[in-house]
Amino acid sequence: MTDPWARPADQAPPVPPQPPQPQYPQGPPPGQPSPAKDSSLVGRAKTLVRDPLSIVLIVVIVLALVLAGLLGGELYARNRADDVVSKVVSCVVQDEATASFGVMPPFLVQHMSGHYTNINIETAGNQIRDAKGMKVNLNIEDVRLEDTADSGGSVGSLVANITWSSDGILQTIQDSIPLVGSFVTGVTTDPGAGTIELEGALGSIVAKPEVVESGLSLQVVELTGLGFTLPRETVQPALDAFLSQVTQNYPMGIKADSVQVTEGGVVSQFSTRNAKMPKDQQDPCFAGL
Repeated sequence: MTDPWARPADQAPPVPPQPPQPQYPQGPPPGQPSPAKDSSLVGRAKTLVRDPLSIVLIVVIVLALVLAGLLGGELYARNRADDVVSKVVSCVVQDEATASFGVMPPFLVQHMSGHYTNINIETAGNQIRDAKGMKVNLNIEDVRLEDTADSGGSVGSLVANITWSSDGILQTIQDSIPLVGSFVTGVTTDPGAGTIELEGALGSIVAKPEVVESGLSLQVVELTGLGFTLPRETVQPALDAFLSQVTQNYPMGIKADSVQVTEGGVVSQFSTRNAKMPKDQQDPCFAGL
């Protein structure tokens, strides 16, 4: 009898099922090195370029560096120009001075074009030439540096406001006008009358500041001594000689426009327009330009 469960002789025994094998990435063919990751600057740059945020950061950094460079150049050039102009003014008035250029347009733009729109200058107030206690505030506009045969450039407008204190007037007269200064001990002002009084132990001089021949003059109104009125010609020539030396013969045709007596002294305005800047051979004070 045949066994129904019997397996045919030529049939192999069944193979039990095998668990799934894990899949691993295939390596390089035998004998070849594995590819290395691109860690070079080029590779990193490519990675950054593909990142929009990185692009924005790069642009911001570049712009910041450019702006920082321009700002540094602007500040350096501006400070350098302030120093040069200050030295020119100091040489002319024989006192310390500070200068500042207008904010707009940027100084580098003004420097490249040779056209400076606005310059403000202020002296220390120690003196102007031999006049003690004089202080000047200058406003200069439309300066063009153009080297020609007879000038170093041009100035569209220059306005100088000058203050001369009572103490400065007293010190100046005592130090620089021997004939008058030997007896003057005080100075008082009378804004209503527009006069100043030079006081002394033996008398007084009442004088009226005026604009004379493009400079300032103290015109003697009254001169008294020991109770007597004396001729004004006694001291007028000495006052005229000194003030003409102090307030006349400025470069670029700068001349006095007005003068006024105040409680604290005397204020005046000097100006010039459409003036040529002297070359260094004509005026050594302008050699630095």
